[in-house]
Amino acid sequence: MRYLTDRKRAVGSGSGSEGTHHHWKMMVSSICLAVIAPFFIFTFGAGLGSSFEEVQAFLSRPFVVLVLALGLIVGLNHFRMEIDEAVEDYVHGLAGKLTLIAVSAVTYLLMAVGLFALLKLAI
Repeated sequence: MRYLTDRKRAVGSGSGSEGTHHHWKMMVSSICLAVIAPFFIFTFGAGLGSSFEEVQAFLSRPFVVLVLALGLIVGLNHFRMEIDEAVEDYVHGLAGKLTLIAVSAVTYLLMAVGLFALLKLAI
C-alpha cells in the first residue's frame, strides 16, 4: 500500500485559482444570455415563417440584426465555455487538447457563418 500525502495527490491537478475565473466568466455569460435570450426569441419569432423579401425587410432594421448577432455570439461563446469545461474534466492527454481545438474551431466557424448569413440577408 502506497502512502500519498495530500500534496502528492494534488500535483498535476491544476491551479485552484483558474476555477474562480471560469466561474465568473460563466456567470457573466449566463446573465447576458438571460437578458438577450427573450429579445432573441421574440425577434426571431417575429420573422419566422415569412417570405424571403419580408425577412430581408425585417433584417434591414439595425436593432433586429444587433439582437440576433448578440444572441448568436453570446450563445455560442457560452456553449464553447461549457463544452471546454466538460472536455477538460473527462478527456485527458492529446485527445483532450485536440478536442478543445476542434470545439473552438467549430464554434468560431459557426459564429462566422451565422454573422455572414445575417449580414448577407440584411444588406
